[in-house]
Amino acid sequence: MNGHNCKKLKIWQEGMCIVSETYKVVKSFPDFEKFNLDSQLIRCSVSIPSNIAEGTSKLTDKHLNKYLEDSLGSSFEWETQIIVAYNEEYITEEKFRFLEDKIQQLQKMISGFQGGLRNKS
Repeated sequence: MNGHNCKKLKIWQEGMCIVSETYKVVKSFPDFEKFNLDSQLIRCSVSIPSNIAEGTSKLTDKHLNKYLEDSLGSSFEWETQIIVAYNEEYITEEKFRFLEDKIQQLQKMISGFQGGLRNKS
């Protein structure tokens, strides 16, 4: 094990916050989005901390970094879907700005964590 406990990592904790925010926000979406944008947003949000958790189980930082890349990719996918939700007027501008700020902060944190892994090796 590479020595990271996912539950203690700020990036995992913030990823879990994105999951919670996602579940809250999709409740207000139209019913016809239930198996479309709702489902996609939920899957992406859960993928962010899940990949971080899976990566921490790997033996090397190189393998952890691969899962961090996947987590980062899911975060950008999630951000795109939040833009769609805003453009379709499913969420307010205030909520959109809040969510956009949260995901961009998390993206910076994940990238910074990756940089720390690269500097360590």
